[in-house]
Amino acid sequence: MLFEFDADQRLWQDTVREVLAKECPPALVRGVVDEGVDPGPLWRAYVRHGWTELTGSGEAVELAIVLEELGRATDPTPYLATMTQFAPFFPEVAEKGVSGTAVFEGVSAHRDDGGWVLDGTARYVLDGDRADRLAVVTGEGVFTVPADEAHVTRTPVFDPLLHVAEVSFWNVRVADQDRAENADPQRTRHLALTGLALTTVGACQRILDLTLEHVRTRHQFGVPIGSFQAVKHKAADMHVAIERARALAYYAALTIAADDPRRRLAASMAKAAAGECQSLVFRHGLQLFGGMGYTWENDLQFALKRAKAGELLLGGAAEHRALIAEEYA
Repeated sequence: MLFEFDADQRLWQDTVREVLAKECPPALVRGVVDEGVDPGPLWRAYVRHGWTELTGSGEAVELAIVLEELGRATDPTPYLATMTQFAPFFPEVAEKGVSGTAVFEGVSAHRDDGGWVLDGTARYVLDGDRADRLAVVTGEGVFTVPADEAHVTRTPVFDPLLHVAEVSFWNVRVADQDRAENADPQRTRHLALTGLALTTVGACQRILDLTLEHVRTRHQFGVPIGSFQAVKHKAADMHVAIERARALAYYAALTIAADDPRRRLAASMAKAAAGECQSLVFRHGLQLFGGMGYTWENDLQFALKRAKAGELLLGGAAEHRALIAEEYA
């Protein structure tokens, strides 16, 4: 496997960064939280740029590049859930710019009058309250359901930009044609884990970027605090943790692109490394900002909260380390 971006991938990364600098600046992110700005136009910009068409296995690395940059920008749209949880089941729907997410557990299906009936409740569904379509994973297959046919309640979380919901199905009827053919829930879960890892890495990179800018401009005793050895050590530790987590996240993306059977372990390794990375980067970033890091006015908070959220969704570092250890026991 090649672990360096080729020329096209580097150009793609530069293009994504340029688009986000224009379409998703920090002012927009803050506006969504403070003023209730609608992120819908931003979502439509992603669709217009073709980012929702990255549904093929061979495009996993290109999708990974987008996800990392969106994590760095603290993306307020349902792109992550749509592309890593819904699109693997129903790519033709996502390609049209329809937002979606997946309900991985808690719902059962049974036959009734030539169709299917869904019952059950799932908690902590990413973007469950604002997705247009739901991909519902059951023991009888994966079904697509309009979101308005489920009872959805948004769950308050510490990240004000993150949408997490409880989704319930009470005798919801679906037809046979709404059942995904050749669905692979395990592969989708691997992609979802990898997507969260990349988002966390991107958020951690944003924390480091803001921290380096701060320690270069904040002066004490007549010199930038970034010149102090203790500050340099913390910044170096943050950089090393991010690079390690990034390498494992892109390795997981490569295994998905190649349909490599190692993708299950690779996804857990990426999620564990990202979780460990955010723990260190969160702590050091907050410390190096001092009292400023605790204030609402500081944009650091959005990256900190997105990084922490990435650790908590779909299992934390400890859970995935245990899965890896069990594999090699």
